[in-house]
Amino acid sequence: MENSVYEAVEIGRGSWRIEDNGVRALLFAGSEKALLVDTGFGNGDIRQVVEGLTDLPVTLVNTHADGDHTGGNALFDVAHMHPSEFSFYFKSAAPGSRVAPLWDGDTIDIGGRRFEVVHIPGHTPGSIALLDRSNRILVAGDSVSATPIFIFSEVRSLQALELSLKKLDSMKGAFDEVYPAHGPFPLGPDTPGNLVRGARRVLDGEVDGRDMPPDFPIPAQLYDAGDGAMFLWNKIG
Repeated sequence: MENSVYEAVEIGRGSWRIEDNGVRALLFAGSEKALLVDTGFGNGDIRQVVEGLTDLPVTLVNTHADGDHTGGNALFDVAHMHPSEFSFYFKSAAPGSRVAPLWDGDTIDIGGRRFEVVHIPGHTPGSIALLDRSNRILVAGDSVSATPIFIFSEVRSLQALELSLKKLDSMKGAFDEVYPAHGPFPLGPDTPGNLVRGARRVLDGEVDGRDMPPDFPIPAQLYDAGDGAMFLWNKIG
C-alpha cells in the first residue's frame, strides 16, 4: 500500500512497517485493538494509512519524542510514552495534545498479543523498547540500529545507552528479530551485544571520531566501532 508520503509493507500476519522517508512506524493488529508505534515526520496523513490497514481502535505509542517519531501524533487522541519524554515532547506538540505514561514493565495488550515496555535511556532519557515474547520480536526505536545512533546534546548519553544495550542483550533469549526505526530491517538478536561492545570501544578511546561535513546540522563526530556499531557523538553525554 502506498501514498505520496508513506509505504506500508506487510511483515507478518497483522503486522506492517510504514516507511516514511528514512524513518518507519510499525502497526500491529490484535483481536481487539491495534498498536501503532510512532508516527513519522508528519508530512502526510498516517492515520489514513492505518485506517486503510485495520478498522480496529488504535493505541499510539511513541518509542521516544524526537520529531521524526511524533510528527503525526496530532491525528490521534492520546500518545503513550515514558514520562521522561514529556518535557521535550510538549516543546513542539500541537496545542491540546494529550499524553499517557508508560513505565518499565508495563504491558500493552491488544488481544492475542502483548507488548512489554522496556525502558532503555541513552538515545533519549525516556526511550523505550517493546518486547513481544510470543512472537519473539523486539521493537527498538532508535536505540538499536545498523545506522549511526544519535548521541548528541546534553539530554543524550552514550554511557546510559551502553547500560540499556546491556539490558537488551541480557534479554536476547526472548527475541529472534529486532525491529529498528531506521535502516536495515529486521536485525538479528546479537545486534544489541555488538552495539554494547562498540559503545565500550568508543568510551575507552579506542575509536577515533570522524568530522562530519561542514553543512551537517549536528555538532557531532561519527564513531565507527565495527560490527555495525556506529554512533554520532559529541562527548557531552
